[in-house]
Amino acid sequence: MSEARLVFRITVRGRVQGVGFRAFVAREARRLALAGWARNCDDGAVEIVAAGLRDALDALVETARRGPPLARVDDLRQEETSEAALVERRGDVEF
Repeated sequence: MSEARLVFRITVRGRVQGVGFRAFVAREARRLALAGWARNCDDGAVEIVAAGLRDALDALVETARRGPPLARVDDLRQEETSEAALVERRGDVEF
């Protein structure tokens, strides 16, 4: 029996815009064979929607919690969501 594909919505707050955060997350997501997108939000956060196996999604969350060298992550929230989130609002960085 194969593992089920899950979809996570991850919202990251702190110094996460203008520091290469979306590209950093997208590189890791591609390495982990995840599908999805990341975008900047008007309130200064970065929103990520990613789909794949739980272990890969957990690894992406840890990568996002760490962020690239110039980032500072103050808060990270994740929730499981539906497949519809993958297409509801495409991000400006897709993976």
